[in-house]
Amino acid sequence: MNVSLKNRPTRIMSIRSADLYASKVLAKPEKPRMMPIKLLPGLLVLSLFVCEPAMAIQSHPAPEGLYAHQVAHVCFIVSMGFLAYWLEVNRFTCQKGWRHIQIAAILFLCWNVIAVFGHWVEEKVPRELFVGDPDWSQRLVSGDNIWANCFYVLKLDHLICVPAIIFLYIGIKRLYMDVLHRGKAGDG
Repeated sequence: MNVSLKNRPTRIMSIRSADLYASKVLAKPEKPRMMPIKLLPGLLVLSLFVCEPAMAIQSHPAPEGLYAHQVAHVCFIVSMGFLAYWLEVNRFTCQKGWRHIQIAAILFLCWNVIAVFGHWVEEKVPRELFVGDPDWSQRLVSGDNIWANCFYVLKLDHLICVPAIIFLYIGIKRLYMDVLHRGKAGDG
């Protein structure tokens, strides 16, 4: 069988066009435009003049609001436990970035356990121990009430949540830096 090479399409690039193609393909991507960030100070100043009460405090009136919120905490506990376990079983934690993310998942799990108990204890605290309107000015008069003292301690859950967020950030940043270093090593 005789094969003719005449009808076969060929893709021959000149050296100049190959260099141009390579420079476009291998070029670093452009940085995103920062226009929205430049508008942020102006929007913040504008918001000072047109703001209204946000009503951002989320209360959980009895009982369905609290139940739905507690179910969400339990789902978060399960997902963070699964993530921490999965990272360990699949040996992702050999990399520092994934190890930090696993620590973040464990801290988020602990934070949610504390939040579940905090919401439960809040229901046990007598209403007369809360002084003031249910906003930022509301205060807890604990005295000798064991539930009020437990509620106060459990409200310090941010001491676990904030480090969890920091570990998550460090882990994601470390993974990003690893990818950058691998990309530079592949170029050289």
